[in-house]
Amino acid sequence: MKLLFSIGLCMLTISLSGQGPNLEKDYEKIESKVVEWRHDIHQNPELGNREFKTAEKIAKHLAALGIDIQTGVAHTGVVGVLKGDRPGKVVALRADIDALPVTERNDLPFKSTVTSEFLGEKVGVMHACGHDTHTAILMGVAEILSNNKDKINGTVKFIFQPAEEGPPPGEEGGALLMVKEGVLKNPDVDAIFGLHINSQTPVGTIRYKSGGALAAAQSFTIKVNGKQSHGSQPWAGVDPILISAKIIDGLQTIISRETELTNEAAVITVGKIKSGVRFNIIPESAEMIGTIRTLDYDMKDKLNKRMVEMVETIAKAYGGTATCEIKDATDITYNDPALVSQMLPTLQRVAGNDNVITAKAITGAEDFSYFQREVPGFFFFLGGMTPGTTESFPHHTPDFLIDDAGMQLGVKAMTELTLDYLSAK
Repeated sequence: MKLLFSIGLCMLTISLSGQGPNLEKDYEKIESKVVEWRHDIHQNPELGNREFKTAEKIAKHLAALGIDIQTGVAHTGVVGVLKGDRPGKVVALRADIDALPVTERNDLPFKSTVTSEFLGEKVGVMHACGHDTHTAILMGVAEILSNNKDKINGTVKFIFQPAEEGPPPGEEGGALLMVKEGVLKNPDVDAIFGLHINSQTPVGTIRYKSGGALAAAQSFTIKVNGKQSHGSQPWAGVDPILISAKIIDGLQTIISRETELTNEAAVITVGKIKSGVRFNIIPESAEMIGTIRTLDYDMKDKLNKRMVEMVETIAKAYGGTATCEIKDATDITYNDPALVSQMLPTLQRVAGNDNVITAKAITGAEDFSYFQREVPGFFFFLGGMTPGTTESFPHHTPDFLIDDAGMQLGVKAMTELTLDYLSAK
């Protein structure tokens, strides 16, 4: 998931004394372990639905803590259940565990040199979106909570989810498959929390948005059919490349002229076009693939409808035919307003009022949305950029970099959200 925002605030150290159980010593003790786990996971990344070693590491850790575990969930997912000393509600905490087909350029002692196969090609593999930090943070939270069962009023379900970046073609995976397999059942989850570290937000800060926070993501495939001819005689054929250019131009007018962008942002992007084999041949067909991002369900339906209409009509106007197939990738990441209102004081206590920032919605996407579609959820962003840094690299790039110092706040936030939610009447 690519995120594009930053904020310039100083890091503050906040004491939790006097507010709920004082676990400062636990947080200090676990930090070096969390960093060590993160470095190991970063150095040994695995692609979606293939996170075998990562899952094994997680399962071994949870089992050593006495947490009941289930492995092989949605292929390679791990789920742990921890019952507190007193009965109560059930809260779920989620971390994604997969890496990306990106070759790392950072010069780190724990740099990834792993290679794998993706879409038939040999690729480098890198945790270029911070999922290694999410996994290590949740492992730390699990250890602290397992050592403080007397402070837990209810049950905690730890969800280590594979394939957030999407499963391989032809496979199911990710949050959608976990939900389908019943991860939010037995025991039934009342609420779920998740975080995402951000390379362009300074360490010590948390960003959140109530309601729609991240976009629904859809993929589309447009197939254009024309008539092949010699490149010197375009009148003898129907040019699918020309039609594709007109379609691309037309799609952008749906955004710029038909979509009320003052309500919510929306994006239509053509990411790839394939056609032709030779400089002097007008080909018979062309294919385009791309993505749609929306933050409003009515807007999503309208964009989908207009895309299909426009693609077919433009192709017909130039003598060809075309089809547009649209598939859902993720839903809108929707932070339940009541849950956000209830838990915001916890984040403010942990990070400090000035370091908890209301953010605007972004057109990045998260399949955490599929959990939120079933139960109330709260998904927030955690600062991972060294304060004072003049240049930071976005997610999904070879130079993506996270400051280890940002992870302790993630452990605190997830732990305190859990205890406060379960203690609420």
